[in-house]
Amino acid sequence: MTAPDLPAELKVALDARLQGFSRNEAADAAASISRTYRDGGGSTAIRSETDALAYALARMPATYAAVTASLNALREINPGFAPQNLLDVGAGPGTATWAAAETFSSLQGFALLDANSALRALALDLAGNSTRLRELDYRRGEARATLAAADPADLVIASYMIGEVGEPERSALIELMWAKTRDTLLIVEPGTPAGYARIIAARQQLIAAGAHVAAPCPHDGQCPLSTPDWCHFTQRLPRSRAHKQIKDAELPFEDEKFSYVALTRAPVASRPTRVLAQPIVGKVEVTAKLCTPDGLVMAKVPRRAKADYARARRWRWGDAVMAED
Repeated sequence: MTAPDLPAELKVALDARLQGFSRNEAADAAASISRTYRDGGGSTAIRSETDALAYALARMPATYAAVTASLNALREINPGFAPQNLLDVGAGPGTATWAAAETFSSLQGFALLDANSALRALALDLAGNSTRLRELDYRRGEARATLAAADPADLVIASYMIGEVGEPERSALIELMWAKTRDTLLIVEPGTPAGYARIIAARQQLIAAGAHVAAPCPHDGQCPLSTPDWCHFTQRLPRSRAHKQIKDAELPFEDEKFSYVALTRAPVASRPTRVLAQPIVGKVEVTAKLCTPDGLVMAKVPRRAKADYARARRWRWGDAVMAED
């Protein structure tokens, strides 16, 4: 499994950019960008070098952790997947590209698309001294126009970006992303009810177009959850000193909540049950909320079933539970 914290090369590159950079100015910029994101403004809040670096310091670690967790789940379900090229749609500072490069050593070609010039400049600067990413093909332009001109790729990722697209355009963009997908498309969104709703809408649209869900779902049927419940996961990540300063935080870690779906052209060999919440471990039994091929199940594993109980005690939120588990 790929670790959720930023790779060493990226940490070094970010630290280099911080030299002579005002942390207070960055913190103010990060707070302003966060407010704009909450109001639906998206990357329009990022206009300058300071904005881009503040965004990277505040959001890159959590986004990287969420994308890495999603890619780890995909790799666990489809261990033979060895993509040669990546298309990162709405790439921003290149976070998903770094995560994919760490997860898949097979990747050789990296194409990135985004309309934001400040984020593009930062992405190219951060990758400048990387052993694998220094030759990024990063195209700037409106999402659908640049995507239409892009070459297909084995792996296509849209990370925290479909929410920035207006609802009337979203369906067309998702259709185009699937058209550019040779093998696997991964969509990651915030782990909120709204983010989950976007994931479910994309999932339904692409299944209707012939896609197969690889993760997290163990089936291609309708999601068994009903309002106010929603499918999301969490990934804990460490905070650097700069990260804590930018976010005015004291804890040395952060928990990023996210929703995702990975879809493939061909069905995967097996799709195990998924743990949808942190199990409750009691003295008498382990209670776990599971999404199974047959629907939602509240499993209760009694202590008297010693082997099963021992396995269930090791389950964690987001885990794939194999048949022998």
